[in-house]
Amino acid sequence: MTLRETRYDGTTIVLHWLTAGLVLFLWLIGTFLEDLVPKGALRSGIWSAHFVLGFAFTGVIVMLLIWRQTKGRQLPVDDPGPLHVLAKATHLALYLLLLVIAGLGIANAFVRGVTLIGPLALPALGDPEWRRPLTHWHGLAANILMAVAAFHAAAALVHHYLWNDAVLRRILPVRASSTPYERS
Repeated sequence: MTLRETRYDGTTIVLHWLTAGLVLFLWLIGTFLEDLVPKGALRSGIWSAHFVLGFAFTGVIVMLLIWRQTKGRQLPVDDPGPLHVLAKATHLALYLLLLVIAGLGIANAFVRGVTLIGPLALPALGDPEWRRPLTHWHGLAANILMAVAAFHAAAALVHHYLWNDAVLRRILPVRASSTPYERS
């Protein structure tokens, strides 16, 4: 098997890291904005950016899921044992949480009737009493996602630094110049 066949395709890699970056950035805004930025135009503008990026995030997730199910490179399983089952369960949890967060965020945006960019605003739909629970569930799901993502990242680092295998290198944007798998 060639090194190229042991790496994900470029589109999968880009969508993976774009998702990871958006998740982290959106989570930081959602978690710390209220405490760091006083009420006013700046905070409102950042919240608007959060909602716009949330819609972009939703598009990226949908593209990632469609790509992975249709044209994305499927890599062979190195170890079909319990660790593979755990890895599959972790990925499933990540995908489900991403979809739940996106759905709750969109529902929250429409219930609130948020301003997106300039004069572009969403209509306020639904019962305003839904704002607080939607915000709560959206934030809770985001916090759970961050915990699962931290586990996912830690597992990749264990593969890379302790087990010295190619699991992490398969999804890295740039291939390291001299890996053990290239020398053999």
